Amino acid sequence: MNSNDPAHVDPLARLRTPADPPCDVYLTGTVFLDIIFTGLDSAPVRGTESWARGMGSSPGGVANMATALARLGLRTSLAAAFGDDHYGEYCWDSLEQGEGIDLTSSRTVAGWHSPVTVSMAYEGERTMVSHGHEPPPEEPAPECPPQARAAVASLAPGVSEPWIATAAGRGTRIFGDVGWDDTGSWDLSSLDDLSRCEAFLPNAEEAMRYTRTSCPRAAAHALAEHVPLAVVTLGAEGAYAVDARSGETASVPAIEVAALDPTGAGDVFVAGFVTGTLAGWPLADRLAFAGLTAALSVQEFGGSLSAPGWSEIAAWWRHVQAYDDQEPAALRRYAFLEALLPEVSRPWPLRRAVPTIGFGRSV
Repeated sequence: MNSNDPAHVDPLARLRTPADPPCDVYLTGTVFLDIIFTGLDSAPVRGTESWARGMGSSPGGVANMATALARLGLRTSLAAAFGDDHYGEYCWDSLEQGEGIDLTSSRTVAGWHSPVTVSMAYEGERTMVSHGHEPPPEEPAPECPPQARAAVASLAPGVSEPWIATAAGRGTRIFGDVGWDDTGSWDLSSLDDLSRCEAFLPNAEEAMRYTRTSCPRAAAHALAEHVPLAVVTLGAEGAYAVDARSGETASVPAIEVAALDPTGAGDVFVAGFVTGTLAGWPLADRLAFAGLTAALSVQEFGGSLSAPGWSEIAAWWRHVQAYDDQEPAALRRYAFLEALLPEVSRPWPLRRAVPTIGFGRSV
């Protein structure tokens, strides 16, 4: 993130000291090259050729989360393997030069083909096809990760990552998310690193399956018996959180938007929640901010392409205040952002330039 950008916001500015760790958030995982086809009227039909009215390309996979964090002003460090093909070079340059993400812990692997995902967005949903070769023999995550205020870890059944234990032992706050359990066991005890997490952020379906409950709120309370902070995302109904330490609960409704592509929305939600937590905001404000950033992201196509920055947030805030019939309570819900927002003159919704491989970086 360019600190000379007039729209740059540092949400942790009042908290920073010379003794701070070099980065705010550390994460690791697989970077994909995402190619997104947009403007499809319907799903592709077997035996026919479909033409898309638009196409974009951007780093995907763990890059969605890294980009979302960086655009919210957090100093972000990513450990990932990059192929030495054009795809890998493009992703590296986009993340390091375009987003200001620290790639010191990342590496380029000679002869390795970068993983690729093609996403076709239509009717508010998307279909994806991915391709990748065997991953490098050594994981990109160093056993001794850089010191950071926080880290985002993707938990998987039966998998224990040494770097998580190291980071947690240093005082790094671990935020855990999780994907679909392909084993079908949905055994909470199989998430070996959950005990090291400060917060766990599954969606409603995942939360209910792991806790054997039939209600997302009941699932959140059940998860709070295993982790200090349980946050369950409820899709169009917003999110619900339980703080096990204080006993506080919070529920924030979702913002109604015209969704074009949900790719990366979960990553953006986690990034928003991490930002608010590190900034020391109240629980309800953290949920509201995370939900807002996720809502803004689904109005654009692509994963990292659609992650909002403070310009988008500020433009949205000015836009919604312009409605005479706006509900006062709804405005008050987000008034805590007023002191942070940069002055913007562009209208909302903002449209980011969609980069395509072969052209220079967009500005």
